[in-house]
Amino acid sequence: MLTEQQRSLLDWTKTDGLLPAVIQHAVSGEVLMLGYMDQQALAKTEESGLVTFYSRTKQRLWTKGETSGNVLNVVSITPDCDNDTLLVLVNPVGPTCHTGTTSCFSEEKNHQWLFLYQLEQLLAARKSADPASSYTAKLYASGTKRIAQKVGEEGVETALAATVNDREELTNEASDLIYHLLVLLQDQDLDMTAIIENLRARHK
Repeated sequence: MLTEQQRSLLDWTKTDGLLPAVIQHAVSGEVLMLGYMDQQALAKTEESGLVTFYSRTKQRLWTKGETSGNVLNVVSITPDCDNDTLLVLVNPVGPTCHTGTTSCFSEEKNHQWLFLYQLEQLLAARKSADPASSYTAKLYASGTKRIAQKVGEEGVETALAATVNDREELTNEASDLIYHLLVLLQDQDLDMTAIIENLRARHK
């Protein structure tokens, strides 16, 4: 949540006591909705861990999902550089929009693969990093054969964890598998856009 210093710097006067709060999915990065918080709404949000707005139509505090159950669990709150807008990262329960869609801004789920894209971009940036200080850079430096070998190893370990029903180990090994696979794809300069489109086609 906000630090005391961050809270003290918030410019409530500039926005007539209501700060815009951009609500963003903590995992996918998709922007879900925009609301407004007064000081009481912000305090309740931090205290309860559920996003609470000041409703300009109802003229009262309103916790998102208080009737539908589709609450927004707060991960973090960050002010912008002017201290007059809040970015709230959340893990939503159910659809965010009252129309039943994931986001209030679009009926299309165009951002469902955003996290994968962002991870791929992060790994791409590691190509120029120092292998001595970055495991990812060290992998790139080891060459395609070694990266491919790691993908194979992690694939086997993931399958073994699943066969013995070790869910914690399965989570860890699956994470390693996805990571090493993305490194391999980046090593081969494959277009992530094309891969995402293929995934989307299989997901239908």
